Amino acid sequence: MQNVSVSLPFPSRWGLSTEIAGRPILRGVLTINSVSGNTVIGTANFRGEPVPINGYWDEHAKQLRFESPYASFSGKLDIFDDATIKVRHLIINGRFVLKSTSLQAGDSGTWIATTDRALIGPPISTGALPPVGAFLTSDLLYGSQRAF
Repeated sequence: MQNVSVSLPFPSRWGLSTEIAGRPILRGVLTINSVSGNTVIGTANFRGEPVPINGYWDEHAKQLRFESPYASFSGKLDIFDDATIKVRHLIINGRFVLKSTSLQAGDSGTWIATTDRALIGPPISTGALPPVGAFLTSDLLYGSQRAF
């Protein structure tokens, strides 16, 4: 069941893409299992094995920070409502730093994660178009064949 008291939906699956110096590093799926208070629990799956993540959600700032065994991530949530197809796009993008447990320890880069929900009610955010990464990460969740 989805919790509607916070803007970060859970449980939820997000397409996730990371880049260092503009070059794609890993793509996978971020799963947010729960948000309790400000605590976020879930998994990140880049290579077929989900690894645990634990983090912090700041509802007021729409900021997510989480740790995996291999990297520290921080990002901001943006929402884009597409009323023509009745879809709410949720987009988190930000920065990450690889930990000493990673082969590329100390390197940093950017990441984007996206998911979507059916748009119920009037749109709340219809500003600029979502970044192109929203469509790439959407393909990670749904493949290239997708129907609404």
